[in-house]
Amino acid sequence: MSNHFLLRDALAEFPPYVPGKPPASAPGLKPYKLSSNENHLAPLPGVTDAIADAGRVPANYPDPKSTKLVTAIAAHLDVDEAEVVPGAGASEILSALTNITLEAGTSVVYPWPSFEMYPILASARGAEKRPVPLLEDGRHDFQGLVAAIDDTTRLILLCSPNNPTGPSVSTSELDGFMAEVPAEVIVVLDEAYFEFATAAEVVDGMDAYRKFPNLVLARTFSKAHGLAGLRVGYGVADPRIASALRQVIAPFSVTSAAQVAAEESLSRNDEVLVRAKEVAATRDQLEQDLRDAGLTVSDSQGNYVWVSFGAEDAQAFEAACAEQAVAIRRLSGGVRISIGADEALERVREVAKSFAESRTA
Repeated sequence: MSNHFLLRDALAEFPPYVPGKPPASAPGLKPYKLSSNENHLAPLPGVTDAIADAGRVPANYPDPKSTKLVTAIAAHLDVDEAEVVPGAGASEILSALTNITLEAGTSVVYPWPSFEMYPILASARGAEKRPVPLLEDGRHDFQGLVAAIDDTTRLILLCSPNNPTGPSVSTSELDGFMAEVPAEVIVVLDEAYFEFATAAEVVDGMDAYRKFPNLVLARTFSKAHGLAGLRVGYGVADPRIASALRQVIAPFSVTSAAQVAAEESLSRNDEVLVRAKEVAATRDQLEQDLRDAGLTVSDSQGNYVWVSFGAEDAQAFEAACAEQAVAIRRLSGGVRISIGADEALERVREVAKSFAESRTA
């Protein structure tokens, strides 16, 4: 029997997505996972009840069009229902966008480091990847992004706030950039963390969407709404783009439980935003504390902070946190620490102090 299978050559070009590590155990310490940007707060009242009700008849397929959820999102954003595309998290929206634009002979432009799925999805479509290094402060290099565009470019991915470094795109930055992008090239604004942003200059995705027909928004209920385990997100796009997205998204990808939970959470959006700003306040305090400890920290607008490290120090800092039963995310150029319970963050602060002291001793 042959042990050779006819798989695509492109699979050798990229590693699989690696999720955040679970926390290691340590004697006498409660473990905490700060490696996946999950929302650590308890579910909003009514959301768990909606999930339970939706699961009473698991034999039936979910509504393939997510009709009630789409209606709710469209009303909330004041757009036509034809402009809203639901999916299994923002990741499915991003996957669908690469599916309708990219193939061999085309290129995709994106900042780097950014969301790890960008190069994976591009390679899976056989497209040329054009990552543009971030500026030193973790922001997008828009001049570099413009320079990377040519007549093969079919898709541009922007991330605001940028995961993992944290800064958001400003209104002036996006306006200037869109003026340089050919009108037929689709630009995606990945706004998975937009509810946590507090800086005055942060671009409003919906305002930008109304100005630029080639701009698509990718949003999720995973982060601020705390529904990561249900996998539900959505795209907002020109109806022609939205129609193409629906062609390639798997049928029934948004489960019944996910649909009703997202609808219920959206109905409580004011509460979601209050909680998101509470997380943001904790984030800002952690940033300042880590800076005071002597670490280099970006200006984050997400539910996480980014500490710049060389490879050796990043590995050592991750290991020191693991010894305290706290899992953080080590990536190229530093570590990302999700906002979590006070006890977990206090342990991170103590690790930071000890770490900085050991480096100056």
